[in-house]
Amino acid sequence: MPTATPRAPAERPRHIALSRTTNRAAPFVLNASVLAALLAASSAPTPLFPRYQDAWGLSALTITVVFSAYSLALLLALLTTGALSDHLGRRPVLAGALLVEAASMVLLASADGAGALIAARVLQGAATGTATSAAGAALLDLEDPRRPGRSTLTNSIAPVAGMAAGVLASTLLVRFAPAPTVTVYVVLAVLFAAQAAAVTFTAETARPHAGALRSLRPELAVPPPARRALLTVGTGVVAVWALGGFYSSLGPALVHLVAPGAPQTAGGLVFFTLTAAAALTVWTLRRTAPQVAATGGSLAVVPATALTLSGLHGAGLPAVYGGAALAGIAFGAVSQGALRMTLASLDARDRASTLAAYYVLSYLAMSLPAIAAGAATQHYGLRTTAHTYAMATALLAVAALTALAASRRRTARSTHIDHP
Repeated sequence: MPTATPRAPAERPRHIALSRTTNRAAPFVLNASVLAALLAASSAPTPLFPRYQDAWGLSALTITVVFSAYSLALLLALLTTGALSDHLGRRPVLAGALLVEAASMVLLASADGAGALIAARVLQGAATGTATSAAGAALLDLEDPRRPGRSTLTNSIAPVAGMAAGVLASTLLVRFAPAPTVTVYVVLAVLFAAQAAAVTFTAETARPHAGALRSLRPELAVPPPARRALLTVGTGVVAVWALGGFYSSLGPALVHLVAPGAPQTAGGLVFFTLTAAAALTVWTLRRTAPQVAATGGSLAVVPATALTLSGLHGAGLPAVYGGAALAGIAFGAVSQGALRMTLASLDARDRASTLAAYYVLSYLAMSLPAIAAGAATQHYGLRTTAHTYAMATALLAVAALTALAASRRRTARSTHIDHP
């Protein structure tokens, strides 16, 4: 993980105090819907990848490059604009990013080849990276003292629920719509434009201050407590997001390899299975201690990979879908546990930048292994690549379990010393 260096201390306060009677419901729902829509748009192309391959003769490597172009652009945006809303305010940053997101949907709808697809995904990634940290920080600003933890839970569940909705809607359009590679993006473009307009009518939750240009310098600003949490659970985050990247980019190809006669929609539904399971897991474990959730999720990675691989050895599609469901459980448990550990007791001035650092780690884990898998598929085939990928993620999960166990022992020793 990149070294995280704290920014220079900022003046306080950097957020606008909201009274107990302030109407938080409408802006909270709006920001949650923005997060969900952004991640829905990120997963929408997954069921369309086989169509792009057939229409334009794209290789597995090209597909993973298309997938990862989005993630890498998102990473660059997080590194440069992750703290921008702390300086300019949540509202202008979010509204502008949503308009750029709508423009990227128009470009995706009109794409006629791999180059245009990659360019559109780069623009989409840049807009999503900027909007994600602003919307996530706005949710934290809108925390209701009467419902503590709701904002962190929403930051965990909205993205995976959005990915599930995006891939399901796109899969259904592939099956029933006359022009699925256009329709899904047009719908999303209209949605983002409407959200941008709605954001302009919400109250600002951050107090704008100087330093916006300086904040654009690539830098991960993570305060020491959040840094310690990320170092403890970071390996588990890498493992589950790498699994998500594999299913998102190469999941349809894996389904075709296991069951060549399966309908095209089956490829998209395997990633839907993962994301839907992840969303349900986040909700189910919302009151579970974050370290317990992260540990349980890391444990689930090993059987998830084993079950998926059994599909390549005669168990067929049920094993692949079962592995995807277990991977989703692992994803949801580790992600929400890691976010709660990382965001615990953060000052308002550190919210957007810390969320940005978390997503940098997540999307690096999602994109770089996926590109490597696409390249390996070209040389060694999908079967061999899937085995290697599964073993690597399982080893990462074991490393995460070791780190989490060591953290628990340190906490227990500290507690014993403080209360002999």
